[in-house]
Amino acid sequence: MIAKQLITGHVIPLKSTDTGAFALLQMEEARLSHLPIVEGTTLIDIISDKEIQAVDDPELEVGRYKINPIRVSVDEEQHVYEVLKLFSSLNLTMVPVVRDENYYVGAIILPTIVNSLAAMIGIDNPGSIVILEINDKDYSLAEIVKIVESNDTKILSCFVTPLPDSTILEVTLKVSRIEIGPLLQTFFRLNYLVTASWSKENSFNEGLQDRFDALMNYLNI
Repeated sequence: MIAKQLITGHVIPLKSTDTGAFALLQMEEARLSHLPIVEGTTLIDIISDKEIQAVDDPELEVGRYKINPIRVSVDEEQHVYEVLKLFSSLNLTMVPVVRDENYYVGAIILPTIVNSLAAMIGIDNPGSIVILEINDKDYSLAEIVKIVESNDTKILSCFVTPLPDSTILEVTLKVSRIEIGPLLQTFFRLNYLVTASWSKENSFNEGLQDRFDALMNYLNI
């Protein structure tokens, strides 16, 4: 999945001549803390509610605010992981999408990317969840795949979360089977530490959502 597939029609860009007060109203209506400033088809900058609130004059045009030294945007062909990285590193609620340098294509908002990532990790697909803890030097996805497939099961999604101040990785697997007893027995026999599992039809989505929420918290978004 790439950036242009995540663009939403809910973001109306500001013009340089719009006032700070108008921008705050637009943010409140869109439930965003950031909006792009666009002139014609060119992305000028993004502005936050905090930047506007720090200025005494609410009628000051947003084009007269200090421009950020680093332009914040993603190219329309960038992968969703790069978009997520920008959201996380700058604590954004909206990211502009451009092509051909600063040609404004649209914007991505945080709920859209979170929902897209949830779909990518297979929250709505039937199956089960297995949580492993593995030392980073022992981690081998190829070996884990071999173990899962030897039990006539497929990995639908996998994500890895480093545990704080540790060399331990928490590996969350979404697998295609509801009945995972034989798979768990294989992990135990091969000395894998299984810290949790969910296999009932009415509970696996909740369990995976918990792991997904933990990943989002780790990424600070």
